[in-house]
Formats: sequence, structure tokens, C-alpha cells
Amino acid sequence: MAQAILHLDQLYQREIRPLALSDRLLLAQKIIADAVAAARTAPPRSLLELEGLGAELWEGIDAQSYVDTLRAEWDHRP
Repeated sequence: MAQAILHLDQLYQREIRPLALSDRLLLAQKIIADAVAAARTAPPRSLLELEGLGAELWEGIDAQSYVDTLRAEWDHRP
């Protein structure tokens, strides 16, 4: 991901920034229109797709004990 951002920054500095302001605004408009169209045609996502995500982080942790610890901390906060 960092590589892609670096590449995009280099592309912007080399190719886009030197363009006239009117051309940059037109390009921005085209990019936004393309992104909006792609978002409209993307299949709807379900919150249920996140089920089980990060489950390994909680492996071996007793849920009630965790909640009890949090509640005890709340009682001692100003």
C-alpha cells in the first residue's frame, strides 16, 4: 500500500501538478465521476461479512472476565 501511495505521489508531481489549473480540475472531475460510477455499480456489502474477523485476538480470553475488568476500571476513573 505504501508503495502505491509513493507511486501515486510521484505520478502526481511529475505528470499532473505541472498541468494548468483548469486541466487539473477537469481531471479531478473525471476521477470523481469514475469513482462514483464504480461505487454505484459495486455489489452491496453486508455487515455480516465481518463476522469472525479478528476472532484470533480474543482466543483464550474469557469474555465475562474482560468485561468485569473494564467495569472495575470505569469505577476508578474521575
